[in-house]
Amino acid sequence: MGKKLILIADDDPDVRESLKLMLEMTGHELVFAANGEEVLEKIGERVPDLLILDLLMPKMDGFEVIKRLKKDVQFSNLPILILTSVKKQASERRYELETGLSLDVDDYIEKPVNPKDFIHRVEKILKRS
Repeated sequence: MGKKLILIADDDPDVRESLKLMLEMTGHELVFAANGEEVLEKIGERVPDLLILDLLMPKMDGFEVIKRLKKDVQFSNLPILILTSVKKQASERRYELETGLSLDVDDYIEKPVNPKDFIHRVEKILKRS
């Protein structure tokens, strides 16, 4: 499959570190962002093969990041895996109310994660893209 670029966006440094430890063994290149503004900045510099995105972050939340990416033709097909403590139904409902669109992401995992399941889902998305 080759080495892929994964952007991990979470405001919690402990979460970023634990995801780094889980994904390091996959051999993919990892970059990190602590808020939504940083996510868009890093994607502007280099488009990742996968965005792992927390929904609740300062400056700009994950909902706004998704909204902006989906509006931009250049990034509208970027694979996104939501990793958050927000229940799936609640976040889908909020996004739907805010945008009138369904929360169109590739996968959704609630924290805390099972490392084997998490890596499996990441690899599955990367194989598709």
